[in-house]
Amino acid sequence: MLFFEILLLALALSMDAFAVAVATGIRLRCATPRQSFRLAFHFGLFQALMPVIGWFAGIHVREYIENFDHWLAFILLSLVGLKMIRDALNHEEGADDTCLDPTRGLSLVVLSVATSLDALAVGLSLALVGDPIWMTATAIGIVCALFTLLGLHIGRIAAKAASHLGSRAALSGGVVLILIGLNILREHGVFSLG
Repeated sequence: MLFFEILLLALALSMDAFAVAVATGIRLRCATPRQSFRLAFHFGLFQALMPVIGWFAGIHVREYIENFDHWLAFILLSLVGLKMIRDALNHEEGADDTCLDPTRGLSLVVLSVATSLDALAVGLSLALVGDPIWMTATAIGIVCALFTLLGLHIGRIAAKAASHLGSRAALSGGVVLILIGLNILREHGVFSLG
C-alpha cells in the first residue's frame, strides 16, 4: 500500500473519532490539556491497535464480526450518548461535572472501542490481501489522535459560541453520538430498502 493510500485510509477512519471529539468538546466546553491528551491518546491507541488485532485475526474471525460490527458500534455510541443526554437533563447548574466527563473511565473506553471498530475490519481486509500492518496501524493511530485534538478544539469553540445554552451542549453532544451510530448503520446498508 502506498503512503498516500495509507494516509487517505487513516483520514477516513479518523472521521468517527473526529465527530465524537467535537461532541465531547461541546460537552466539556473547556477541555483541559489532560482531558485532551486522554481522549487523543486513547482514540489514537485504539485506532492503531484495532487494525493490528484484525490483521492477526485474519480470515478466521471476519465472517463472525462483519455481520454485526456496525450494530456493536451503534449500541456503544448510543449508550454513551443516552448517558450524556440523561446527565444533561438531570444536571443542576453548579453541580460537580466530573461524572459527566466522557474522557474518563468506562465512557472513554466505550467511545474508544466504538470509534475504532471500522479499523478492526480494515485490519481483517489487509490480512486478506497480504499487506503489512505496522506502518498502516501507526499512521492510523497518529492521524486519529491529531483529528481528535482538532475535533476537541472545534467543539470548544462551538461551545463558547453557545455558552448560554448551559447543559444543552451536553444534550446536543449526546444526540450527535447517537446520530454517528445511526450513520454507521446507514453506511452498512441497514436502512436500505433493496
